[in-house]
Amino acid sequence: MKETLAGHRALVTGASGGLGAAIVRRLATEGMEVLATGRRREPLESLAANTGAEVLVCDLTVRSNLGGLLEKATSVDLLVCNAALPATGPLEDFSVDEIDRALDVNLRAPILLSRAAGPAMASRGGGHIVFMSSMGAKAVGPSLGVYASTKAALRALSMALRQDLHSVGVGVSVIFPGPIRDAGMWAEAGLPTPRGAGRSRTPEDVADAVVEAVARDRAEIDVASPAPRLGAVLAQLRPELFVALGRRAGADELGAKMTAALRENR
Repeated sequence: MKETLAGHRALVTGASGGLGAAIVRRLATEGMEVLATGRRREPLESLAANTGAEVLVCDLTVRSNLGGLLEKATSVDLLVCNAALPATGPLEDFSVDEIDRALDVNLRAPILLSRAAGPAMASRGGGHIVFMSSMGAKAVGPSLGVYASTKAALRALSMALRQDLHSVGVGVSVIFPGPIRDAGMWAEAGLPTPRGAGRSRTPEDVADAVVEAVARDRAEIDVASPAPRLGAVLAQLRPELFVALGRRAGADELGAKMTAALRENR
């Protein structure tokens, strides 16, 4: 697959949202046959009309829906686990059902899909799995405990599978988008990108990163300006300083605004 994507088959979850739709469009441009899944029928049908993608309406919070999707995952050469719920807010504000929904969509579904797709890809001689994480998993802000936990777990899953599947020709990558304009949490919340975060990226930038990850067998790709990348390094090396600087920059207030805007999306 590193030589060409044309003629291969891909499955993209979360395709009824802006990031997923951009990924589907890019893969279709590369000549792939794409199965696009998501919760909302209308945007999926529009995407199908524009790209020729096959579409499947599938709510990943309903566990009984997964059976058919897992079966389809065994026939693809590229799996892009993009679907996610925002799950923002202080932990005590979440109901048990809301926590379960976040885990089901953001983590359980990618685990089960890669469990189905990986061995099938290996039996055909190769393939690639791409997980969509977040810069928020590397530099965690307030009110992101549930969301960032699921996204950080995807990084661990990707690293483990990359080693487990290397010998059978299956590549595994993880993408870390920072603030994205026109799609994703910042756009859905109607909030400007954080002060000092630098230039925001586009859904098309994320789609480009997916193609690069497969073409170059990249383990990880950050889709973010230098400022969030430096923040991630600081969070790793000096977490106390990272938190202190975040407070001074208004991270608590920003987290509260995002929580209020996205509460209904949990």
